[in-house]
Amino acid sequence: MQYALPREDEAAARAPVAPYKTQLLKWVGTKQKFAHEIIAHLPARFGTYHEPFIGAGGVIATLAPERALGSDIFAPLVEIWQTLSADPERLKRWYAERWALYHAGDRVEQYEKIKAAYNAGPNGADLLFLCRACYGGVVRFRKSDGHMSTPCGPHAPIRPEAFARRVDQWAQRLKGARFERLDYREAMARARPGDVVYCDPPYAFSQTILYGAQGFSLAELFEAIADCKARGVAVALSIDGTKKSGQLYCDIALPEGLFERELLVNVGRSMLRRFQMGGQTLEAEEVRDRLLLTY
Repeated sequence: MQYALPREDEAAARAPVAPYKTQLLKWVGTKQKFAHEIIAHLPARFGTYHEPFIGAGGVIATLAPERALGSDIFAPLVEIWQTLSADPERLKRWYAERWALYHAGDRVEQYEKIKAAYNAGPNGADLLFLCRACYGGVVRFRKSDGHMSTPCGPHAPIRPEAFARRVDQWAQRLKGARFERLDYREAMARARPGDVVYCDPPYAFSQTILYGAQGFSLAELFEAIADCKARGVAVALSIDGTKKSGQLYCDIALPEGLFERELLVNVGRSMLRRFQMGGQTLEAEEVRDRLLLTY
């Protein structure tokens, strides 16, 4: 059975959403700065919002939906989101405790102690601080053993008082959301006709060093998107577009007939490339994403 998908006029009628600039997590590839542009192309009306690659949650927090399911396969990350939802005060304590340890001695040595504790037993509490203290928010993992390998960043992580205020703000914006550890295929299978799914998966051209990216299959994601479309679930997908200020087009073969529209969204300069190139200014590394819509 083929369900009716949102009409073009319904998508175009969506009320503008204001940008939301306050980040909870630092995370490479976050779409928060441009989330309002992505949201502008979602259907004007939908049931539940699903985000199966939750990452730093920039889009879901900007949207602040009434009903949402945020998910990811990465257990420590999901633990952070579940704690934000169930016990925000605990999240504040996690950060404050590690911030105090970080400032109890040489900051690089203290950072490495926290990172070693995480690698000995991956957990949300350590990851929460590490993602804010590591270089550029580039949370990367060695393929050989899965250990986080990002060095300490040159910046000073925000103070616990400032982080606590962010926790309160984010908990309020996401009060309609629940979070689960799910493979994206299982998460997308839960979407019902009239729901909307936003996918921001690891990028094929740049993110093979990031968590979970080595085994990610874009072809399998396309299959899950096709299944959603057939069930009347609208899907928006962010994927590689252009890099090097438009000089490189990431030519990814798309299944014929799966997507109805394609747009380009400017997402600024690549933090991953900044990390790889030793902090250079990267004027020639402007990136634009393709936003693909099944409706």
